[in-house]
Amino acid sequence: MDYRVPQRPSVDLPYYHGPLSKKDCETLLLENGRDGNFLLRDSESMPGVLCLCVSFKNFVYTYRIFKEKHGFYNIQTVEGAPKRLFTDLKELISTFEKPNQGLVVQLGHPMKQASFCPRWRRSQIKLDSIYENSNSDYVEVLP
Repeated sequence: MDYRVPQRPSVDLPYYHGPLSKKDCETLLLENGRDGNFLLRDSESMPGVLCLCVSFKNFVYTYRIFKEKHGFYNIQTVEGAPKRLFTDLKELISTFEKPNQGLVVQLGHPMKQASFCPRWRRSQIKLDSIYENSNSDYVEVLP
């Protein structure tokens, strides 16, 4: 058996926020009330897994992204749906920027990481929104 701990992903995209907490993510995505705001962050519960988070109707939907063998990425889909592999994260994001790809809403507005806000300060952001996801709010891509 392989007991290695998964490594944190190395991602160089402006909408990748690294170890952003779920609450800080929700605050950022919901602050302007626009559907289709999105970002990538590290999963808090699964090391080495990324989360694609997108806002729709004042709620944040979170999709898990797994890195496969040979460097391909796959987004968690509902059981029975065909597995979709992407050569990189840019291809994955560009696919879901198109309508009717299985997400709750197409990705429309990347929330870029602010260069003036160091990661260690993000955890101090307060969640002022009345909308908050529960601990089991991962969703799966529909066919």
